[in-house]
Amino acid sequence: MKSELDDEVVEQEISVLKESPFVALARKEQRAKYQKRQRLYILRHLERRGRELHEAGVTMEILSEQMRREREAWDDDDALFNPAYEMK
Repeated sequence: MKSELDDEVVEQEISVLKESPFVALARKEQRAKYQKRQRLYILRHLERRGRELHEAGVTMEILSEQMRREREAWDDDDALFNPAYEMK
């Protein structure tokens, strides 16, 4: 004889299990494992991208110089966002 759970029993068990400290513990472990896997996937992606950049001849010095120029361009544009700046 097969017993079936009716909706009310299912809902009641769900609410009990949601409050269980064992479920909370398992969820925390699951979250930690997920975060670790995410870090691994991100690092793998960065490794591939770094290899692509290296093969294209991009170096840390080139990127640093590019970033410096962009910062300078932003500094020059700051006057546009300054309320005291008057357009002529």
